[in-house]
Amino acid sequence: MTRRPSPWVALAGLALVLAGCATKPSYTEPAYTLAPAPRVVLDRVSVDRDVQDRILALNPERITDDDVRMTLAKGPTPRIVNIHGGIYPVHLVMESFSRFLMRMGYPETKIRDPRTGELSQSPYLSSQATAGEVAWFYEREGVRPMLVGHSQGGMQAVKILFELAGKFDESVPVTNPLTGEKEARTTIVDPLTGRERPVVGLVLPYTSAVGAGGAATLLPNQWNMATRLHSIPDSVEDFTGFTIGFDLIAWDFGSTNLYKANGTATVRNVSLPSDYSHVFVPNTAHLGREPKVREWINAYTPAMTANLPPLPEGDTTNILWAADVWYSIKKHWAIEAQRLIRARRATEAPR
Repeated sequence: MTRRPSPWVALAGLALVLAGCATKPSYTEPAYTLAPAPRVVLDRVSVDRDVQDRILALNPERITDDDVRMTLAKGPTPRIVNIHGGIYPVHLVMESFSRFLMRMGYPETKIRDPRTGELSQSPYLSSQATAGEVAWFYEREGVRPMLVGHSQGGMQAVKILFELAGKFDESVPVTNPLTGEKEARTTIVDPLTGRERPVVGLVLPYTSAVGAGGAATLLPNQWNMATRLHSIPDSVEDFTGFTIGFDLIAWDFGSTNLYKANGTATVRNVSLPSDYSHVFVPNTAHLGREPKVREWINAYTPAMTANLPPLPEGDTTNILWAADVWYSIKKHWAIEAQRLIRARRATEAPR
């Protein structure tokens, strides 16, 4: 009988493997030089009319690989904030997920932190500051960011939702993600309507958490989430909470920790197979290498979970988590791009 290596031994091995590609690649972040004002984002929509038409024709529930690479990637793209777990070097597995997204066609500059260049964010950063950064990005880019959290990072993602819902403070200052500095304002100019609106009340399109809770609730920075984690506020449209069949770290034992909406959010609970590892769930970069594996993932929908087709040949470790998150990201990528394009066209003079 072959013994599985300890998660921590395997994680050390992953660190050695990724160390050789740890050099930050060069990339160009879009310039954010224009002050926020009514119409400034809509006037900057420079997507070709043909690409706009193709984006508007997409069915968000059925996005193919060609749709991603030939259409969505050429239009407005929401920023994704990936939040890793709290024990070094577990951040490497969330970086692996970021590389999976890039291999699936998601633009790198919409994943990397524009200040640090990192592919994931620490769960020890200020949740209020991240909420302020999310609002800043929406104000400047016209598409609402998405949050994906692993382990303590999943708890942090839900904590950010509570910040946006105004459950900790009545107002949240805007934070400039390029400098990390708070601005002397708690409102933004909504890029689609041109009207001033508070950061509190901003609703994100999608957030997910995997392996959240458990031991992390004992940490001082997460005490205020111990009784809130599984109650999802109205500051997100779609939320997916992932649990592992038997997770000693997250204290999940079957269906003991189900997420529920405390208002209007659509909340899904997904139970992953019990042989998935709490530590390694986001280790998914390998899934983006093989065409047949990418094809299976792109064809996946949540409705398939009751009757999954056979898995493709090759390494399919963590494929169910990756496929479900990728499905939701594609869906809301398309919806956000369509919202911005429709808002832009609504301001155009009749032809």
